[in-house]
Amino acid sequence: MTTPIQTQTPELPSKRQLLITTVAALLVAMIILVTTVLPAEYGVDPTGAGDALGLTVMSHAVKQPPPEPLPAGSDLKPTVVGPIGQYSVPFKVDRETFTLGPYDYVEYKYQLVEGGQMVFSWKASEPVINDFHGELNADPDKVTSFDKANWQEAHGTFTAPFTGIHGWYWENPTGKPITVTLQTSGFYGNAIEFRSDKTRVPHELAAPKE
Repeated sequence: MTTPIQTQTPELPSKRQLLITTVAALLVAMIILVTTVLPAEYGVDPTGAGDALGLTVMSHAVKQPPPEPLPAGSDLKPTVVGPIGQYSVPFKVDRETFTLGPYDYVEYKYQLVEGGQMVFSWKASEPVINDFHGELNADPDKVTSFDKANWQEAHGTFTAPFTGIHGWYWENPTGKPITVTLQTSGFYGNAIEFRSDKTRVPHELAAPKE
């Protein structure tokens, strides 16, 4: 005769045991939060355990102060944040065409503060005498040349090393008219054109249309 196999039903925990287990788990979680998570992530260390364990250093390593807001109506001087130069105003754009008579010249320059940037591209119908230079606002007689090679075209970027007017002198070395077309965009003020008849023509510039 075989003896029947008796199966035992596992005893379920009582409500009291469940309550004790839940409370214990909450207490452990609170202890971990206060002694580990808060010091390491947020630098909050009410018990001092995080400092003793060296966890507060972790929060200081990753926590960086937010950059200061850019002032409204700044003078176009960038605020440098790592590789980014931030401005409080939109960039401007400009497109000009100059026709130089035989042996004629023109100068065209932008007002840029120290650190101000622009992108440029110009092309002439024939090679011209070129002098890309800047004049210091504080001393207009102090002229610095950046590029005096005679080109038919040039394309690039420019960052002003000092506050002043920066731009090009183009001279026609031939006996026939030459056309120079210039396109720029950048964080500059207005531009000024110096003609061979000694006149100065200001150019009002604006941000690109939306």
